Amino acid sequence: MTAQPDSLVPFHLAIPVDDIDAAREFYGKVLGFAEGRSDTKWIDWNFGGHQVVTHQVGDGPSGTPRDGVAGTNPVDGHQVPVPHFGLVLPVPEFQQLAERLTAAGTEFVIEPYVRFQGEPGEQWTMFFLDPAGNALEFKAFADLGQLFAV
Repeated sequence: MTAQPDSLVPFHLAIPVDDIDAAREFYGKVLGFAEGRSDTKWIDWNFGGHQVVTHQVGDGPSGTPRDGVAGTNPVDGHQVPVPHFGLVLPVPEFQQLAERLTAAGTEFVIEPYVRFQGEPGEQWTMFFLDPAGNALEFKAFADLGQLFAV
């Protein structure tokens, strides 16, 4: 996955999961992030140069993912889950990730598509949930200079 650019300051984000083994499979094998330090109840992930930590809450798999989505917000004709987080990738990496997620049987909340086509801020986007119900969005811009376009 994309390395941290020298000009960005890495962020740290800790998220709850109900099954640390399912988190290891999803973040490590499906998404392809490198595992850092870990213990029996948490794992540090190199999330494109940022530190995302999955913390198991509770005693283990409940059989039902918790719903990490507080609500939705309409964007470009879709109901976007909130909260969510993810990475902005180069377009080829975005497309490779979309193929890997599809091959792994991931159910998309919003299928990969081009948002704001022909407008400022045109971008590829996709939304999906991790095994614990945390919403993720991954994006890609043909022109990264459009990241904050208005």
